[in-house]
Amino acid sequence: MMDLAGAMMNQPFVYKTFTGKVKTMGDPDAKRPMDRKWESAIFKTEKELPLTLTKTGLSGDQVADTKNHGGPEKALFCYPLRHYDHWKEDLELDSIGAGAMGENLSVTDMDETTVCIGDTYRLGNALIQVSQPRRPCWKPARRFRVLDFSLRIQNTGLTGWYFRVLEEGSIQSGLHLELIERPYPRWTIAECNDVMYRDKEDRERTAALASCDLLAANWKHTLVKRLQGHESSVEKRVYGPNQE
Repeated sequence: MMDLAGAMMNQPFVYKTFTGKVKTMGDPDAKRPMDRKWESAIFKTEKELPLTLTKTGLSGDQVADTKNHGGPEKALFCYPLRHYDHWKEDLELDSIGAGAMGENLSVTDMDETTVCIGDTYRLGNALIQVSQPRRPCWKPARRFRVLDFSLRIQNTGLTGWYFRVLEEGSIQSGLHLELIERPYPRWTIAECNDVMYRDKEDRERTAALASCDLLAANWKHTLVKRLQGHESSVEKRVYGPNQE
């Protein structure tokens, strides 16, 4: 299973918490795709007071695309603070920072190489469990007006991940995440991303990941379809309406 003491030597910490409402932006008559009308709740606001965490997310938080975002398997989106050092340099954009990816939790001392599917954490009086890596859509690219930004997020593996909620409760910034259980140390978020995006021909690893019972159902579905010979294009997801 795992060495809990070793895994928690540098205990993960919630730097900031964020929630946001759906906003409508852009010009419906614009000629350039990046200027056209769009809806998103990616623009989050920092919250310092305690927030109620339910099975579907934080109180006061919304999602615009309920087909592809939100729900019990994507109740909390978590993103490592230190990744923004990379994006500031890569995008040549000093203004990008905590909250910019639309995350609910900006965290330190944890990232895709140290977090695994099924990891269960005590946060405040809530109990949360890692369900899947984030598969970036076209909206970060629209926000920062960089057409291939979402593809860069995917290709670097700096994706962040989602939590499901096992026990509802109250959370806030400034709290440590206490690791309670790690049933699948093999399946780090980085390893999952590698199987999904870079090692598509390895049927053995694909089948093994698809059989992980604590992996979110939509990831399992995509992997099973691959094993059946059906590979979906990433174009619609990462570019969407940002290009003609």
